[in-house]
Amino acid sequence: MSALPLSRMRSITWTVLAWSGAVLYPGFLFVTVSNGHGGFEGLEVLISAALTVLVAGLLLRRPVAAHAILALAWTAALMEMPNGAVAGLYLLLTDLGAGYIAATRRRRVSVPVAVLTGFLQVAAVASFMFPSGVFFLTVVLAMLVTWMAGDALRVRWAHAEAMRAQATARAVADERLRIARELHDMVAHSIGIIAIQAGVGGRVIDTQPAEARNALDAIEATSRETLTGLRRMLTALRKDDPAPLGSTPGLDGLDRLAEATRDAGVTVVIRTEGERRPLPPDVDLSAYRIVQEAVTNVVRHAGADECRVTIGYRDGELDVEVADDGRGGVVGTGYGLVGMRERVALLRGEFAAGPRPEGGFRVAARIPLAGR
Repeated sequence: MSALPLSRMRSITWTVLAWSGAVLYPGFLFVTVSNGHGGFEGLEVLISAALTVLVAGLLLRRPVAAHAILALAWTAALMEMPNGAVAGLYLLLTDLGAGYIAATRRRRVSVPVAVLTGFLQVAAVASFMFPSGVFFLTVVLAMLVTWMAGDALRVRWAHAEAMRAQATARAVADERLRIARELHDMVAHSIGIIAIQAGVGGRVIDTQPAEARNALDAIEATSRETLTGLRRMLTALRKDDPAPLGSTPGLDGLDRLAEATRDAGVTVVIRTEGERRPLPPDVDLSAYRIVQEAVTNVVRHAGADECRVTIGYRDGELDVEVADDGRGGVVGTGYGLVGMRERVALLRGEFAAGPRPEGGFRVAARIPLAGR
């Protein structure tokens, strides 16, 4: 049987000491105030203070029980020594105990505790003196203010905890969406290319073996590239640190994208406007993924032989446009357009997609660069 951890042993020791002090506390306090020397002198004061600290420590774990012990012990002490000093300590300690319960427990617990404590305070003080109405009002207000302060702290802590929980849930949701977008953009394009190449190879395998072999080579290259990307992504997800999901492609990879798309039967014409310059990594990745997804849609849905990709480097923004002369595509279905729109929205940009008046389909994004 393994030994208890040091932290566990410390916790057990502290609990035993605290409850031992709680059991001894009422009796020792009563003896202290009735020792015949006016009370609170010499060693009795030190021991009483130490036991008070131990009992107060129980407030951290058993606040209601610790508060009841404090209240009963000091009520008995006040009955034995009815003077102003004992009454002041009694009111102070019980008010603080009720305030702590208000800060750490719900109102259905703290309100009855505060009411009973206040009633006990008034009854205990009234038993040995005849205070004025102002004094009684002061005692009640002190308890009310202490309870309200504790309850306000509880509400503030609860609100802060709720905000932290919401922030955590939002971060998890954002990360899930990010992973979903990366998986979709990485896999959808490759699977689309593979499906088309497989269809081409199946149709010409008997009549054009060389063409079928080219299709198989393209399928192998595309599948290997996709498998490598998935492995990088899974490796990044297994790490403890929030590392990027594998490699981060950018607009420099558009030529390779165009080559793979050309093997699938669609020619991609790339045009650059403005002076080409380095982009922030998130903008570079998003621009590439937008082009990749738009080109994939052209391959899968447009029925066009060509599409045009325009990258515009403007002052303070990047323009991305993918247009074709095909059947016009399908708006509002699947995750491709949703993912593109989300990427642009995260970068505070503008996104538009829809059929062109002259025929075909157009995807356009405007991503701001200023202030990034």
